[in-house]
Amino acid sequence: MWRRHSGFGWMELIVGILLVILGIFTLARPGALLTGLVFLYGILAVCTGIGDLVLYVRMERHMGFGPTISLVSGILSLLAGLVLVLHPGAGRWAMALLFPLWFLAHCISQLTRLPMVRLLAGNGCYWLLLILNVLGLILGFLLLLSPGITLFSLNLIVGFYLILLGVDSMAQGISGLGDRW
Repeated sequence: MWRRHSGFGWMELIVGILLVILGIFTLARPGALLTGLVFLYGILAVCTGIGDLVLYVRMERHMGFGPTISLVSGILSLLAGLVLVLHPGAGRWAMALLFPLWFLAHCISQLTRLPMVRLLAGNGCYWLLLILNVLGLILGFLLLLSPGITLFSLNLIVGFYLILLGVDSMAQGISGLGDRW
């Protein structure tokens, strides 16, 4: 019996909504970042890392740069997540050092998928994801170059980036890309 796919990526949509909610909460309650939410960010990073590693395993048979970047992004996400989960007190320092690398790796990973996005989802989704991930790259480089500023503005930076990641994930879910990966 053939199973018909709806072309709608429910998992990506749900993750996107949760990321946007977490980003808004981070912006609304900045003190919460340094308390209980550090643990939640760690769990989110671990889940994102596992997702990137699953993508790598699925795509490893294909030649190219994309699967390797997914592997690197997955490893960095897992490292960031494990540090936050195992040492919540060190969460602020870990975020200042590991999040810029995570931002960069994740955005590069997403940019390597853009030709497939254009093919499967069309130009609208392509341009949206291109703009969001280029903004993420710029943010990642700025954070990497000035970790001191990162520490003082971490709530704002992380909140906005979580919202951008959420919009990116929701766009992939709505376009059905998540179901096709």
